[in-house]
Amino acid sequence: MSDAIEIPEPILELEIDGERVEVEPRPEVADEIFGDRIGVAQAYANALVRDGELLGLLGPLEYPRLWTRHIINSALIAPLLHGEVGDVGSGAGLPGIPLAIARPDVKFTLIEPMERRHTWLVEQIDELALSNATALRGRAEEIAENVAFDQVTARAVAALSKLLPWTVPLVKYGGEIVLLKGRSAEAEITKAAKVIRRFDLTDIRVEEVGVELDTEPTRVVRATVQ
Repeated sequence: MSDAIEIPEPILELEIDGERVEVEPRPEVADEIFGDRIGVAQAYANALVRDGELLGLLGPLEYPRLWTRHIINSALIAPLLHGEVGDVGSGAGLPGIPLAIARPDVKFTLIEPMERRHTWLVEQIDELALSNATALRGRAEEIAENVAFDQVTARAVAALSKLLPWTVPLVKYGGEIVLLKGRSAEAEITKAAKVIRRFDLTDIRVEEVGVELDTEPTRVVRATVQ
């Protein structure tokens, strides 16, 4: 598969428990974000629709907002990343797979402890020909002694106070955490104050990315690991 592939026909509906569920059509902003890789992004979206319910990757309410809430929300942080990036609790490949599609120049390791999800990630990396991505089965705290990344990201895994002890040990000294968070990001930083001091994190802040695009921005918590 080349970087630019023919865009697959989108799957726009599925049946769950006998009920018809509509799938969000690909918005125009997706083509702007993924560029000539949009065919790969559409193939990934189709795979989520095909396998999401069967494997428990997504709930039924997520398909009508598949692109805006999940794929685009993940891909918006692509400009912030560099080097080697770890994605903790990758699950359905969010944010790791959209990021690997959008940034073929960055190396991604998708970390997932559940066997069936890890197997699915391995299959998707192969089907989408993502030569810059690998899937690693295990818990973050179990593999911290064996890997070190320039940056670590995570999405919808846990509150910041729990997430920091899982993610920070995976980051090289001078590296960075880039964690996708919602509207409670500032409150989570306040609640995690003791953990932040324990790990000696500096320049911790909340940023919004994608504000210039016709879509909902993504909020991230960023901090440097000293």
